[in-house]
Amino acid sequence: MDIQLTTQAAQEIACDALVVGASSSKEQQNAAEGLLSPTAGKLDKELGGLLSALYKEGEFKGKLGEIATIHTMGKIAAKRLILVGLGSEATPGADAIRRASATVIRHLEGTGAHTVTLALNRIDSGAEAAHGIQAEVEGALLGLYHFEQYKSKHNEQEKITAIQIVLEQAENPDLFKQAIERGRVMAEATNFARDLINEPPNVLTPTELANRASSMAARVGLECEVLDRPRMEELGMGGLLGVAQGSAEPPKFIILRYRGAPQSAEHGIALVGKGITFDTGGISLKPADGMEKMKGDMGGAAAVIGAIQAIAGLKPAINVTALVPTTENMPSGTAYRPGDILRIMNGKTIEIVNTDAEGRLVLADALSYAVQKGLSPIIDVATLTGGIVVALGTTMAGLFTNNEELGKEIIAAGEAAGEKFWAMPMDEEYGEQIKSDVADIKQTGGRGASAVTAAKILEHFVGEARWAHLDIAGTSFADSKKPHQERGAVGFAVRTLAEFAAGRG
Repeated sequence: MDIQLTTQAAQEIACDALVVGASSSKEQQNAAEGLLSPTAGKLDKELGGLLSALYKEGEFKGKLGEIATIHTMGKIAAKRLILVGLGSEATPGADAIRRASATVIRHLEGTGAHTVTLALNRIDSGAEAAHGIQAEVEGALLGLYHFEQYKSKHNEQEKITAIQIVLEQAENPDLFKQAIERGRVMAEATNFARDLINEPPNVLTPTELANRASSMAARVGLECEVLDRPRMEELGMGGLLGVAQGSAEPPKFIILRYRGAPQSAEHGIALVGKGITFDTGGISLKPADGMEKMKGDMGGAAAVIGAIQAIAGLKPAINVTALVPTTENMPSGTAYRPGDILRIMNGKTIEIVNTDAEGRLVLADALSYAVQKGLSPIIDVATLTGGIVVALGTTMAGLFTNNEELGKEIIAAGEAAGEKFWAMPMDEEYGEQIKSDVADIKQTGGRGASAVTAAKILEHFVGEARWAHLDIAGTSFADSKKPHQERGAVGFAVRTLAEFAAGRG
């Protein structure tokens, strides 16, 4: 996708569609001029007050993502002017701009528009304007995403081929060109993660996930190492091997390294992602209804693989290692069973209660590996529990941590990325639910507070490292199509993790 910055006056830009923003207000009929962005206000005058009239007649209210189309009839160079709502904030934030950009770009795909110009910012200079430009680019590229690899026909005539970002008063064009590139890097990494999650499980096996991670690493300059079953056995990865023993597909342990500070004495951050490429539940078989979505049980793996791709593009002066334990969870004559006891890499044992609680077992080995390598902080990402969906729905992911400052840092990175996290409790009393009579801990603590007890299990494998667990079970996959995105993988947490790492480098 060709994305360029232009300082040309908006009314002089020849394109198929010129997009401007406008806010909403309870007093909108009397305040149309103030609700239009500066660029939209200028164009309103060129068009004889058509945009203001839409407000005054009640046809347009400025709600986030609302769209109105004006055919310019030669009064300005653009063939069409698209007015998109930015919501009720006087100065819309990056999240509103990102959402509006994604919504309008998806709307334009089916209208024959090939060249699109975006002018959504209300601010023309400084860091805040750069954040807005980044959000415009992210939104556009995220909105253009479709997973169509397995469809026989594609309508190439409907494709948008070029996007311009308008900033008429750009005092520091290099800053804004960097913002465009940063937006591109973030969106492309998110879309890469979405592709991984959307792939059918007969294609994206653990071996194929390792192959795609390796190919990506070679493309962006990361180190990649993939451990096979014999090496896992040497390391004592009993959790990952236990889950994998029911599948004909061999497990893999993927290691991706970004060396942004090669001279640093610190080993750097660990990003750990649960990589169950298909989850039947194992012996504790899931119901058939909805099982097809279990191809997405590697959403955490996709998030950390996408994040480290973005980090390689952003180039912060920091070291980051992504760890992905990946396998299928299948029922067979060799599958692990309720009642088994597995020994994790750090020596602790887990009594198996329900084989459908497999994610914490593969993560336990990966967390133990991170601790052994001296990595800190450690952030793991997983579609781990249905309990977090009950608690937080699909709006926020659950955040569990042993370090309050680390939690605040992740939440702040999420706010910048347009992704929401909610801090969950980790009180010692919850640990009572996972005590075992025959092993160090039980694999589950029952239905009550299940998301918390799952996190308490993981806590046994992080040692003294600063650690956070992100349960993204409710936010990783969209069950229905929305104006700003299609049904399927969201790529949640990619941008948050990249923002987190960039903020430290």
